[in-house]
Amino acid sequence: MSPTPSLVPEEHIRQRHLDRLVMMSDGVFAIALTLSAVELRPEFQAGKSFFDIWALPLGVYFMSFLLIAAVWMAHRRNLAHMSDVDGPATWLNLLLLSLVGLLPVVVRYFLTNVDNTTHSGTVAYGAVLAATYASLGLAWGYSSLVAGLAPTLSRRRCLSWLAEYLFVAVVFLALVLYTLGFTWVAIPVAAIGIGLRLLSVSLGRGEAPIKA
Repeated sequence: MSPTPSLVPEEHIRQRHLDRLVMMSDGVFAIALTLSAVELRPEFQAGKSFFDIWALPLGVYFMSFLLIAAVWMAHRRNLAHMSDVDGPATWLNLLLLSLVGLLPVVVRYFLTNVDNTTHSGTVAYGAVLAATYASLGLAWGYSSLVAGLAPTLSRRRCLSWLAEYLFVAVVFLALVLYTLGFTWVAIPVAAIGIGLRLLSVSLGRGEAPIKA
């Protein structure tokens, strides 16, 4: 017997896939933002003021909150302009979400190793953030430029957003290299990051404004 053809329109099936990815993504981002606060465990010590105890944890928390929120806003913008999601795009977005979920743990590691002479906390923090924005750029680059899943956007706009994401990734990579003592490598890497940012601005110039 031949299989019964699906009565669900193809457009409706594609929308279901995209909606499920949006819901899962928002859930992961919400948990990561919440756990960033849970990871703050200031220890009261004799001779230290309230400010000394809370200044660094709160500073890292708010910085992490803003960084995760920035990734979420970029990811939301990407998904809002996608008409469909295929297998590779789904896996690339799951890679991004795995790194977002790791950020609260990295925050805690940074806090507990801030005085470490090896600066391992800073290296881990910068490396994960560099990987997070690199995966964001990879997911967007594939979805918009390779698979054509954002048909309403011009190729120039897609490239502008890609350069923007890669700029942040390269800047954090330069931070990691500088912290490890590879200053002679960090400087040209940072210069590449600045070039990506200028490219992003140049590509975005002249494009009609759209909702983020």
